[in-house]
Amino acid sequence: MMRRGALPLCALVAAVPALSGAVAQGAVDNAARFGALESIRDVSLSPDGTRIAFIENGEKLMRRLFVVDATEGATPKQILSSSGEDGFLSWCGWVTNARLACQTYQRDKLAGEIVAASNLIAIDAAGGNLKSLSNRRSARSLYADFRGGSVLDWSASENGSLLMTRTYVPENNTGTFIAGRSEGLGVDRVDAANGTSKRVEAPNRDAIYYLSDGHGQVRVMATQGYSQNSGQMDPAIRFLYRGKGDSVWKPLSIYDIASEQGFNPLAIDPATDRVYGLQSVEGRKAVVAMALDGSGAVTTVFKHPEVDIDNIVRVGRNGRIVGVSYATDRRVSVLTDPALAKMTAALSKVLGGKQIMIADASADESRYLIRTSSDVDPGQYFLFDPKAKELRPLLGERDALAEMTLSPVRPVTYSAADGAMVPAYLTLPPGRNDAKGLPAIVMPHGGPSARDEWGFDWMAQYFAQAGFAVLQPNFRGSSGYGDEWYQKNGFKSWKAAMGDVTDGGRWLVSGQGADPAKLSIVGWSYGGYAALQSGVVAPDLFRAIVAIAPVTDLEQLRTEEGDAGGGAINARFIGTGPHIREGSPAQNAGAIKAPVLMFHGTFDQNVRVAQARTMKRELTAKGKRVELVEYPELGHSLETGEARADMLRKISAFLPK
Repeated sequence: MMRRGALPLCALVAAVPALSGAVAQGAVDNAARFGALESIRDVSLSPDGTRIAFIENGEKLMRRLFVVDATEGATPKQILSSSGEDGFLSWCGWVTNARLACQTYQRDKLAGEIVAASNLIAIDAAGGNLKSLSNRRSARSLYADFRGGSVLDWSASENGSLLMTRTYVPENNTGTFIAGRSEGLGVDRVDAANGTSKRVEAPNRDAIYYLSDGHGQVRVMATQGYSQNSGQMDPAIRFLYRGKGDSVWKPLSIYDIASEQGFNPLAIDPATDRVYGLQSVEGRKAVVAMALDGSGAVTTVFKHPEVDIDNIVRVGRNGRIVGVSYATDRRVSVLTDPALAKMTAALSKVLGGKQIMIADASADESRYLIRTSSDVDPGQYFLFDPKAKELRPLLGERDALAEMTLSPVRPVTYSAADGAMVPAYLTLPPGRNDAKGLPAIVMPHGGPSARDEWGFDWMAQYFAQAGFAVLQPNFRGSSGYGDEWYQKNGFKSWKAAMGDVTDGGRWLVSGQGADPAKLSIVGWSYGGYAALQSGVVAPDLFRAIVAIAPVTDLEQLRTEEGDAGGGAINARFIGTGPHIREGSPAQNAGAIKAPVLMFHGTFDQNVRVAQARTMKRELTAKGKRVELVEYPELGHSLETGEARADMLRKISAFLPK
């Protein structure tokens, strides 16, 4: 329960850090300020637009769910909390004006392997009447299906039911599959009040998710084969569809996970009876629509001449399609709904050009939950009533930073050794216009199928506050810039990627005047791999290397993914040949000259902690300076503010400055 006094809605922006157990700003160091998780994890608006539910990130893995009336002076009420020991709250949405559905998530070790499980639960908005909506699943076997399901369709909320996926995994008393019995992922309509359900789609062993039309009809099924003999998943996702009123599934498309090629369906437009998705068109991802009437008609809806389209914008409880989104040097949303386009443009203008995202809407779209952000604004939530023309602030995402002067983020380009122009972002200390004489950091992004974008970045801002110039390069191998820039991916094409990363360091020194004796590299996940591998190929460039949750040995990665069922996929993604040895920092540890500091969560399922341990062992054997900090039972993102703050303090003490 809340230990503080009643709080009016207008005071929530200032109050949320207090609810999180934060102390007064003057008593907190910058590592605690920037390392703290977002104050608000998730926000949703009730169907009638009169109440808001939000999940607050608390101390360690504590998550708290609050409900508050959307009226001036209303008092938020905590109705649920999770400590992390029994899982933690991920998100919540409104089933009705009086009932919420939430997802919980949990990790644990089973037979020496890290497993994750999710569950869907329902709770009254007033608190109480907690019900599980997921089917019970056995946890006795590593081969059990731990998926708790997902909400496909909120459109039937007026009768208190949800269209959701559910897992059916019959097991015998030894925890193994029962031969000849149906199991897999199906679709049920579940009453959120009492948990009763009605079968909509029979479970399919190969199904991994479904798409509905937003009006209660399941139209697309995604399947991925799994070999019981080899224990490996199929590298291809096969999509099936069915026509209106039809019960027969028919082939729609195939999407190759390793190459990221093929049509990947994302959303259905019932008005035109088409499914919208992403597919490469002329070397860049575009929004493509496929007819679901059996004609096979395909239409390119939107493409960009320079970058990939990466998202379809949807609004409302029916998830209606209202536009597309992509990133050039900044995120751009192109809205096809004229009223929404006019509304968001006007809001952005009023709020000083900040990026506008519609986070949620009432059922009749008379009220909108708006999120705004920029490079110097970590994020704010507002309630907007278009008819009343009222925009009211609700919640801030990082209130510990509210009084701090953050650093503008500048899109820049620099020349690689072969003349290619590499896009990047440069963040300087507050008040500085150049990097002359400054200590500097190259901070490559994770992925590798990812890219950095303009906006708030807590690590870059922390280092800028500490006096560093920070460069975030979108090196070759990054996604978002088309097939040619992506090349074969960041592992197969590691030489091009590392060339761009190290050239970014040279540009900071020679082109921007940064201090060469205080140039470091810091990276997370693939960025950690890039930091270590840059130390291999350019051993005299960086004076310190920080790698967080890094991949360090590509052959080991192939073996680990094979054990987890992804061997066939990663064998193609990582490939074979000399680049496996040449591109593995752990196999070339002797070339590294700079001291290395690594961090890793022991419950990391993206990159196993064994990768960092291997790197430490190889560096130690070569007489190199290395330290590995492990965070017990934390995952890939080190999802507590305490761990992140501790990491930032250790990095600050380690880097030359």
